[in-house]
Amino acid sequence: MTAATTSSTSPEAPVTSSEARSRFNAALEEARAGAVALRADARQRASTYADEALARGEDWAAEAKVKVAELAVEGKNKAGEALGSLARVVDDNTAVIDEKLGQKYGDYARTASQKLRGAGTTLQDRSVDELTEDARQFVRENPGKAIGLAALAGFLISRLLRR
Repeated sequence: MTAATTSSTSPEAPVTSSEARSRFNAALEEARAGAVALRADARQRASTYADEALARGEDWAAEAKVKVAELAVEGKNKAGEALGSLARVVDDNTAVIDEKLGQKYGDYARTASQKLRGAGTTLQDRSVDELTEDARQFVRENPGKAIGLAALAGFLISRLLRR
């Protein structure tokens, strides 16, 4: 090889420190710009996912409210029917109670039957919202009784579920 060909294939001229610093700063700025763009893209994607999740959650909550309302109405009607049936059973047995235990206990049974029938009718005639407001009013006026009833209900439910 000749000297001319050797010089054309030789490595570039050495880079000065100011050129290196300039290239480094340019690369650093390019990396920063890329990081900013990536961060903005990530935020946008996260925001989109969050909006979609929020919309899905709101849809599910709306569906759950509708289902709970349907189940509450169904439960209210079944409870009203059950109280009416229990009142009929007590009515059917008042003659036996009169005969075996006496007129006084028969009267207690008739009174209980009337109260059960009235409670069943109230349950079936009133809306769930009205019953809920009545329950809230009862709790405001009688917090001690409400706590006692809640404890009793919890105990009874736990006994039922234990079986």
